[in-house]
Amino acid sequence: MSSPKDDRTPAADNAREAIRPGSGRNEPRESAGNGGELHQEVAGASSDPASFLTDNFGHRIADNQNSLRAGERGPSLLEDFVLREKIFHFDHERIPERIVHARGSGAHGVFECTRAIPEITKASIFQKKGATCPVFVRFSTVAGGAGSVDTPRDVRGFAVKFYTETGNWDLVGNNIPVFFIQDAMKFPDLVHSVKMEADRGYPQAASAHDTFWDFVSLMPESLHMIMWAMSDRAIPRSFRMMEGFGVHTFRFVNESGEGKFVKFHWRPVLGMESLVWDEAVKIAGADPDFHRRDLFEAIAGGGFPAWDLGVQVFDEEWAAGQPYDVLDATKLIPEEEIPLQVVGRLTLNRNVDNFFAETEQVAFLPSNVIPGIDFTNDPLLQGRLFSYLDTQKSRLGTTNFHQIPINAPKCPFHNFQRDGMMQTLVPTGRANYEPNSLAQAGEDAGPRACADTGFVSFPENAERNDPAEKLRIRAELFADHYSQAALFYHSQTENEQAHIASAIVFELSKVAIPHIRERVVARLRNVDEDLAKRVAAGLAIDLPKKAKAAREPIAMNPSDALSIQKKALDTLEGRKIGILFAEGSDKAAIDALKAQIEKAGGTAFLVAPKVGGIAVKGGTLKADGQLAGSPSVVFDAVASILMPEAAEKLAEQGAAVQWFMDAYGHCKTIAHCPGTQVILDKAGVEKDDGVVPVEDFAKVGAKRHWAREAKLRDLA
Repeated sequence: MSSPKDDRTPAADNAREAIRPGSGRNEPRESAGNGGELHQEVAGASSDPASFLTDNFGHRIADNQNSLRAGERGPSLLEDFVLREKIFHFDHERIPERIVHARGSGAHGVFECTRAIPEITKASIFQKKGATCPVFVRFSTVAGGAGSVDTPRDVRGFAVKFYTETGNWDLVGNNIPVFFIQDAMKFPDLVHSVKMEADRGYPQAASAHDTFWDFVSLMPESLHMIMWAMSDRAIPRSFRMMEGFGVHTFRFVNESGEGKFVKFHWRPVLGMESLVWDEAVKIAGADPDFHRRDLFEAIAGGGFPAWDLGVQVFDEEWAAGQPYDVLDATKLIPEEEIPLQVVGRLTLNRNVDNFFAETEQVAFLPSNVIPGIDFTNDPLLQGRLFSYLDTQKSRLGTTNFHQIPINAPKCPFHNFQRDGMMQTLVPTGRANYEPNSLAQAGEDAGPRACADTGFVSFPENAERNDPAEKLRIRAELFADHYSQAALFYHSQTENEQAHIASAIVFELSKVAIPHIRERVVARLRNVDEDLAKRVAAGLAIDLPKKAKAAREPIAMNPSDALSIQKKALDTLEGRKIGILFAEGSDKAAIDALKAQIEKAGGTAFLVAPKVGGIAVKGGTLKADGQLAGSPSVVFDAVASILMPEAAEKLAEQGAAVQWFMDAYGHCKTIAHCPGTQVILDKAGVEKDDGVVPVEDFAKVGAKRHWAREAKLRDLA
């Protein structure tokens, strides 16, 4: 029986079951697009109005996968009202917290050009060796809210604001060189899927749930990023030991107007290092602010973290010869093909004075570039150029957010933009337009454009593209979703491959819908057959039929640059060593070990059962932290100097046994005195290359001993 007609307004009608969002029940028809992307469409001539995807004004949408472009590989068009509305609504979904990258940590510093490259770019900061400019850097997680923890498995934001003499340049990137999606059209869908599930509000800051993996399993373009996200790159030891990438292909332009493609890389001077998953989970409980505290304390203590800026520069001819598209943000360029040129160094040397005013209010815009740096037709980048400006206005409440000190350029800025909410400047005179002739009347006529020194977009729009066409389509090479995922996996050590397989098993074990797990494993068979078998075995499911690839993957040579363990530095610099002591411990031995660590550039942190002054051999010694509140998970290596009597007492304390058990389980160096053996025995610590007498600590250092891991835990 049909419902009687009522007099409710159209707005009230929108609450009706038939047209409320998500009410469509029809099974969609599926097809693959030109880039291998999945299209789900209304099957047949459906009469159910709830089955049709529309914009907010009821216009039915023909393609929800691709933005409108000027040609197959061309720039996105401003007339694309579907893209603009979708991203506009997404940008304004939450206030005032960032929708993504909400939990961040920031610091001030300086960038120095270490190699001038005027022949490649006219960007002011690269014209002279030794040239410097101030910077502000914000590190962040992506999925969690501002109150989440520092160590979830997640991508990390790595955003740098250069305050150059020719304006602000914002290099807004991540610690992973590729991304989940190829087109900005899909960004709201990606983030909606990875955020807390809409009906229950959890899990927070985690990708191990149904909706994320459902999205991933239907978007094979995400598989390369999944390899990175399931690797140890997604659980970094600290921001100081994390790489950064500009992700997109940008363009350098020199004074002659010649352009070349460029990829940006940040390489930590301290080298890369990551946690193990068990360690990351325990740190989340022991110190939710682990990364934020590490960065703040390092800078406050004078251990200024630094990164070298490397660039990969190449031309259109080289790009055209590759088996992948350099405008595809899900692809990287192996360093073996285009080696990095180091052109500068970033050093963070000052903590913020006020977290809210600086770290929270800083606004990064990929559209902030300076003459000599320009965009390409990367469809993900094109969408970001619109999205960031819009979302900053929403989050900071005013179009004048650029006047907030942390966002303001440090060079002069003048224009005819006036008024607006929270206007803090006081422009004088009546010249708020141009052209004008007020100067002829003796008045201030205001600033004017300058063709010689102003920003001029790179004029060529070739990039193997026909700009005469307006299409919702992806370039054919975008359809290869698996070759680089396989490249990444095959570039890892055997141990790192086990970590990836185990991470996928863990994440998929949290997925409650069986067909999603099976679909992911079917996709993995295109990456590596052994990986798929390991994951299937770890989930206790049959190996599903291999998913059909939109474009058959090709074999690529492994790249050592993609492995953390292959690039690990054997150093104590920047590392934090926990030294356990108790009553009667030898103060001279402790002081000697501490001096040895500090001389090598490390930090020694004294741990004891009590934090007040403790009587030791040679005087009194105060601890930096109490045993129960200073677990070994927050240190890069541990050492102990204990008298047998004190060790016997500590062996009865769970915190002391766990201290060594975790350090051993996380493959860290354990340097110990003979008196500690009673605790080591109880903790199940067996002698190996990383369990050494305390006097041999300097020979072994703070490195991980991965050969130990196989006997400690089951890995997929």
